[in-house]
Amino acid sequence: MSVQIIADSASDLPMQFYKEHNVQFVPLQVLLDGETYQDLQTISPKQVYDALREGKAPKTSQVSPEYFLKVFTDIAKQNKQAVYIAFSSELSGTFQTAVMVRNQVKEEYPDCDIEIVDSKCASLGYGLVVQHASQLANDNASKETILDAVEFHAKHMEHLFTVDNLEYLARGGRISKASAFVGGLLNIKPLLHVEDGKLIPLEKIRGKKKLLKRVIELMHERGIDIKNQTLAISHGDDEETALEWKQAIQEEFGATDFVINSIGAAIGAHVGPGTMALFFLNELPPQE
Repeated sequence: MSVQIIADSASDLPMQFYKEHNVQFVPLQVLLDGETYQDLQTISPKQVYDALREGKAPKTSQVSPEYFLKVFTDIAKQNKQAVYIAFSSELSGTFQTAVMVRNQVKEEYPDCDIEIVDSKCASLGYGLVVQHASQLANDNASKETILDAVEFHAKHMEHLFTVDNLEYLARGGRISKASAFVGGLLNIKPLLHVEDGKLIPLEKIRGKKKLLKRVIELMHERGIDIKNQTLAISHGDDEETALEWKQAIQEEFGATDFVINSIGAAIGAHVGPGTMALFFLNELPPQE
């Protein structure tokens, strides 16, 4: 591999992906019951969702500077080129910390060649960007080619998601305009998306069936050539609903290429159990 890809646990890709595709993993941190855990390494998403159901309030923090320092120093010592694709800077301080640590490493290793990209994406929307970059890296693409592809895919990645309870997002300050969603009408499902890296409420919909129907409508409005894309669905400990979404999308568009995975502990602590999220491109790269 000519370029080392680095990604953090907010991409919600399984650990197996990192191992199989030679992507360097860096974990965000989860604080629960007075202990600090490394997302996906020392705590599972299931543990976080169970804690939330029990009324506990797990907190999260960015990738530690010490973790970045070790990873970046190892890359600098090996004279590798690297691209770290980071979780949206609007949702975490991880991007800013990575830049700070990279600059620190460059003081000792002036030739350190690590590019840090703010994906402005989250969960498997971010994961799809990482997945595409890793494919290019494994095909020995140049760093410039990878950076161009990352920029394009991140810019054109649609995020549509719903949460069972906005309380988790509001508590962590992860959404704006939350006041528009105050109220507890029975079976109301808030639909949100991402604008410039921020989580923005779109509308309120009554019932799961109407919600899924609206999601498919938005795929028609925003997506392009859905049938031939890799689509991603992430869920908050609710694989059954994720598979229902997959089936409905398959029937509507004829799509066959899906990535489905649980939302990890770092994001799951803020969105809560029952969250559903869908990711697709609103434009395809010219070469595709």
